[in-house]
Amino acid sequence: MADEKKRNKGGRPLKFKSAKELQQKIDEYFESCFEEVWTQDEDGKWLPVLDRNGNVIKRQIRPFTITGLALALETTRETLLDYEDRDEFSYTIKAAKQRIENFTEEQLFTNRNTTGVIFNLKNNYGWTDKSEVDTNIGNKDGKPFETQSNINLSGLSVEELRQLEHILSKTSES
Repeated sequence: MADEKKRNKGGRPLKFKSAKELQQKIDEYFESCFEEVWTQDEDGKWLPVLDRNGNVIKRQIRPFTITGLALALETTRETLLDYEDRDEFSYTIKAAKQRIENFTEEQLFTNRNTTGVIFNLKNNYGWTDKSEVDTNIGNKDGKPFETQSNINLSGLSVEELRQLEHILSKTSES
């Protein structure tokens, strides 16, 4: 029983023993999102397509996502993000998230349906819509508008008072 208490002292044992091990698994995830491009020669033999430097050309077949990374690491999204709070894993997780965020942000320029991309950036990466409202209402000189509450109507004729009464009765009806 003493061994069991010692083993579970800090809670559940960590899935990854080191940042290096975690980084290796993260790299495998990103690599799994690509496939090599192959073509057939005149004889029907399959050959990889090479770039001008002799490297095999790869195309991305799956988008980078936080959930996809969590699945590749055989953990949950929440557990993956919890690792970010641990000093020894923080940089590794932040770098992976930044790569995923960069991919997502680039989709704003290449994807016709940006609503989902914007949703993802707002909910997973803290992006916000920023709007500024000038609440300083006043005259051009910055002073507040002045209103008069006491108006002297004694100088108006009877006909002018009737017209004013008619106008006021219409505004009070609406």
